[in-house]
Parts: sequence; C-alpha cells; structure tokens
Amino acid sequence: MFDKILIANRGEIALRVIRACSEMGIASVAVHSTADSDAMHVRMADESICIGPPPSTVSYLHMPAILSACEITGAQAIHPGYGFLSENAQFVQMVEDHGLTFIGPRAEHIRLMGDKITAKETAKSLGIPVVPGSEGGVADIDTARRVAAEIGYPVIIKATAGGGGRGMKVALDDAALEVAFRTARSEAKAAFGNDEVYIEKYLQRPRHIEIQVFGDGRGGAVHLGERDCSLQRRHQKVLEEAPGPAITQEQRDRIGGICADAIARLQYAGAGTIEFLFEDGEFYFIEMNTRLQVEHPVTEAIYGVDLVREQILVAAGQGMSLRQEDLSIRGHAIEARINAERLPNFAPSPGRVSQYHAPGGLGVRMDSAVYDGYVIPPYYDSLIGKLIVHGRDRDEALARMRRALGELIIDGVDTTVPLFDRLLRDPEIQRGDYSIHWLERWLAENMG
Repeated sequence: MFDKILIANRGEIALRVIRACSEMGIASVAVHSTADSDAMHVRMADESICIGPPPSTVSYLHMPAILSACEITGAQAIHPGYGFLSENAQFVQMVEDHGLTFIGPRAEHIRLMGDKITAKETAKSLGIPVVPGSEGGVADIDTARRVAAEIGYPVIIKATAGGGGRGMKVALDDAALEVAFRTARSEAKAAFGNDEVYIEKYLQRPRHIEIQVFGDGRGGAVHLGERDCSLQRRHQKVLEEAPGPAITQEQRDRIGGICADAIARLQYAGAGTIEFLFEDGEFYFIEMNTRLQVEHPVTEAIYGVDLVREQILVAAGQGMSLRQEDLSIRGHAIEARINAERLPNFAPSPGRVSQYHAPGGLGVRMDSAVYDGYVIPPYYDSLIGKLIVHGRDRDEALARMRRALGELIIDGVDTTVPLFDRLLRDPEIQRGDYSIHWLERWLAENMG
C-alpha cells in the first residue's frame, strides 16, 4: 500500500480523496495555486505545496509542476480527481515514466475512450449497443447528406474530440443539415483544434443514463447500477439520481452485465462510467468517462461502497473488494450541484462567503470545500458543493432534499439553491417524468 498520495486537484473532490486517504492511514499531499492558498483542501491535507499562479494552465494543468511536487514530497502515487488531468493520457504516461503510480486506468484506455469515434467502434465491438450513425468521421457535406438519409432525420453532428456540448449541432431536416454541419466543424476547430465530426441519429426524448463500472485491471469487473443524469442545462448536469426512476431491474441487469463484461475484456483498471441515451427501453452508447464522476456519491449511497478507496486498492495492486453478488441497491439517492451562479442567467458569482452552514441529519451528505469567510476565486469551476441525500425510496429522498436545501445557508454570493427549490416542486420532477431536453424547456418557461 502507498505511504503517501498526492491529489492533483482542488475543491471538494480533493477533500473527498484526502478523507479516503485518512481513513486508510495514507498521508496526503495537496497541491494548490496561489489563489487557493487558504483553500480547505490545503488545510486538511497532511502536506501542501504551491504549484503556480491562479490560471489552471500554469498550475493544476501544469504537468511538470505536479511531478516536481511528487518528487519534493516523496508521494508515490497521484490521484487526479475529475477534470483537469484526470483523462490526459500524456500525463498518465509521464507519471509512469517517473516511477509513480497513477490512480486510474492505463494510458491506453484513456486514449481509446478519449476519441469519440474510436470509443464508439470499441463499444460496438464489445457488444455495447450504439446509436445508429456514421462509420467514423464525416469529411464533407455530400457524405453527411448520404449518412443522414440512411439513418433518418433528425440527426446530430458531433465533434470527434468534443465534450461539454461544443461542436454539437442538430439538423431536423435536409434543409438544415449544411448549416449545422459547417457550424459544428467550425466550433470543433475553435474548441479542440480538430474539425472532424461524425453524425448520429438524434433521439427525440431520451434520458441520459450512465452505468458505473469498476475493473481490477486483471479481467475482473463489476457494475454498480445506473445514475439518471437527464436534468441538464447546455449539456451540463444539474441534478442526478440513482437508481434511475425509469429503469427496471431487468433493464439494469441486462445493460449492467454488458458493461461489466466489456470492462473485464478490456482489463480496465479502476472506476469508469459508460454513458447512454435511453429511449423506449433501449440503451445507446454515448461515451465512456475513464475517471471518477462528479455524481459518484449517489452510487456510493445506494450501494454502501467507497469508490475512492476501491480506486486506491486497485492502483496499489491489492485488487478490488467488490463482488457482483454482494452488490445490491438500498434505497434512493439524489445529488444537487450547488453552484456560485446568479439566476436566471447562471452568470458566475465569485466572491466572499460571509456565512456558511451545511445541512445535516439522517441521510444527508454535503461535499463542499466552502467555509465562513472563504473567497470563491473567479478562475475555476463555479461548483460550491454537492448536496447528496439518501432515503428508503424516491419519495423520501425528495422530501429529504427539500428539507436539506431549507437548512443550507450560503450568504455573500449568489447560488443556484433557489433553482432546486422550484424544481423539486414541479409535478413532473416528482413523478420522475423528464428527459435530457426537459430542463432547458422548463428554464425557458419559468426563468426566462
């Protein structure tokens, strides 16, 4: 087992990893920019080291600085959290070349799933159901028209190297295809330096369902059910729940088994998430995230596991403690992402938190790095924290979330708490009747 782990991240996820290390008797090292000198993860770690000025490009994304921090502190392994360098195959290779351990999958698997077309081809070869679409990239508008005619309108054009909704355009018919195609390519080039796009069938009212998988790197793998992440704004998740309110046990077992088998065949190591669109009882592969997800706590709540601990065990060569026959769902969990944003336009709202009080009580977890007097810097993601609740069933979880939101106090900055207050009163949310398009429509009608 490792004696010391460096966490190459900040905020609540850095705290999450530090806590797991503490419980396992492993010393932790926090890295930080000058803007984060007073951050909670810096205070909570056993050691801390500054790696650069505020911009992430010269601090949290600066690979030489992070590797130097390992050498200075004697850390043997690096946990990347999520975001930043968590899915950077070059960084993983550099970590390994320096005789250190990356707590996550191998570089080859990150590369494999980092390219959307290669990931789709790999998924298809492993028996994972995929959305009908082009066989690889689409280079010109004539090819785009032929593919669209074969699979039928509407279609969606996506950047091969895309993410976060950039380089992604919908064409409802042939008349709209050329503009959508050219715009997607232009956005992809600007955002990723790569204008290659591909085309898929556009589903009308799908849900966004992701399957949590975990592999030991030796051909063993399990799945931990699904999370419903359909409530999204501009392709960014706002609220997640597990299990999915529209998924049956039969469907869960079927798609979970397919995903676990695929991960085992890849000899994948650590946590991963296979994401799908789900419509009319069918699952269609979108992508695989080769890291821990922001919403992992809802899975931990319903299965009673510590996914970060499992990541560390596998990276240390001790194998995972999870067995499929031992994994069963207990109750229902919901996570609300609380951001420092000003409604209704969701403009970032950095500044000093004058007062902070986290909710508590049975089945309530608040993952946050905020404290009284903390200054939210303008340089990073606006996430203040994640409020997670767990109940015996979905109705109890919803009631518990409403109660916990009422207890949460964050003064000094604008937050998205009022959004959740209103969302949870909506009858369709209470019934679990929503798709990936639902929130955008609701925001236009209620907060436009």
